[in-house]
Amino acid sequence: MSRRQTDKIRCDACPVMCYIAPGKVGACDRYTNEDGRLVRCDPLTLLDRRVAAGGEVRPFLAADWPGNLSADDLFVTGVGSGTTYPDYKPAPFIVSRDIEGVDVVTVVTEAIFSYCGVKVKIDTDRHLGTETASVRVDGEVIGHVTTSEYGSQMLSLGGVEHLTGGSKAEGRATCAALLRLCNREPVDLEIDGGAALTVEAGAAPIVDGKREERMRVGCGSATIGMFASQWQGLVDEVVVVDDHITGVVSEHQAGKVLDWPESGIRIRGHRSTPGRYFKVAGPGPGWGGTDIEDPLSILNPWLEKKGARAGLSLLMVSTTGEHAGYYVLNEALVPEPAPMPERLRASVGLIAENCEPALCTVMFQAGAGGSLRSGVTRNPVALTRSVQSGETKVTCGGAATYIWPGGGITLMVDVTRMPDGAFGHVPTPALVAPLEFTLPRATYRALGGHDSAVRAVRDVLERGGEYGSEMRAVPPEGPE
Repeated sequence: MSRRQTDKIRCDACPVMCYIAPGKVGACDRYTNEDGRLVRCDPLTLLDRRVAAGGEVRPFLAADWPGNLSADDLFVTGVGSGTTYPDYKPAPFIVSRDIEGVDVVTVVTEAIFSYCGVKVKIDTDRHLGTETASVRVDGEVIGHVTTSEYGSQMLSLGGVEHLTGGSKAEGRATCAALLRLCNREPVDLEIDGGAALTVEAGAAPIVDGKREERMRVGCGSATIGMFASQWQGLVDEVVVVDDHITGVVSEHQAGKVLDWPESGIRIRGHRSTPGRYFKVAGPGPGWGGTDIEDPLSILNPWLEKKGARAGLSLLMVSTTGEHAGYYVLNEALVPEPAPMPERLRASVGLIAENCEPALCTVMFQAGAGGSLRSGVTRNPVALTRSVQSGETKVTCGGAATYIWPGGGITLMVDVTRMPDGAFGHVPTPALVAPLEFTLPRATYRALGGHDSAVRAVRDVLERGGEYGSEMRAVPPEGPE
């Protein structure tokens, strides 16, 4: 065997088990061969409350840490820690801290997730695609459109079926897109039969090349409920156009409470309850998330016996205030466009003012099960039960998680609350995410935890870990 071959070391940090030459990195770009030792390429990340919010990340050496170090100030995250895999061994860091007289243990690792994905909330009134429509990256299906929510469109991306259940190209595209989304980088998506969009956590969505500015203030009915009293006496009729519920003020309960007179207006669509109409138009990029450009197209002929008359004024407005028009009925009771009166401009502006800025939210979701729990305790089901009871707290990069009820440890976390570069990948393909379990040490012992592997914070700072000793400190983004 040549010297070149013998100098390589085999990485055991994931199932790929790369042979890594000196000075080179493995297929995941996470581990390197440093003088025959497997070293994590990224530093271990600690949350330090003394680092100014928004300040730059700064490197630390053991000598730089002050002698009066408080355990309350520091939290060791899984970012850069190394993995528990193969999971017969304890997690890379099991850290003991004294918090208000209680010995607390935090088990720190980078978990490999095949069962993972993201839920993407996109604040926009635009129609992005029909429910269940496929979402693609570079032509590969990586997820689908799911249920729309109040003022937002939702995507479900990733999951084990796309990561490992399809073709290699599908798995690679899915893994790459998830990694970029979780690390708060922009990703270009295409929805079958729908929009092309750019999504980035914490940024406004770009839909068909246009940056979205605001989400709707509410549906058409809700908008009337909020602003009907401000329109009273200024206009004879108001229609708020919306893809879901289009509202008509004279028929609406809000109008009835205000003794708003009938106008004789007639709306195309399915009347739900007084002043609330479904399906006035199809979904699309036009008024109120519909496919219409001319709002008058949703009106049937007006009824004189119900109050229609020449000179009657009509305000039509969308749920974002982006579209608005003013009309006056002529002698034939047909609405004709007219200049918007100054008395109504303020109310249209108020609708826009009450719309929140459009934003993309990316929630990482994963099942923390399987053998990774063996890195925490010798009795994995005890850990699951402790998490479900709330006795053990689960964080991702120090960020609070939501734990789904029921069996297993299924978690969700807002990626914008996690440190930069928190996520990695392995080419199986799967994502790698930081994971921390925090619980009282007495409880940890009772769960069958690896108590002999527990270390003090100062020991971690002075000696590092199995995969290196380089560290960085960042300010916490959210509650520890």
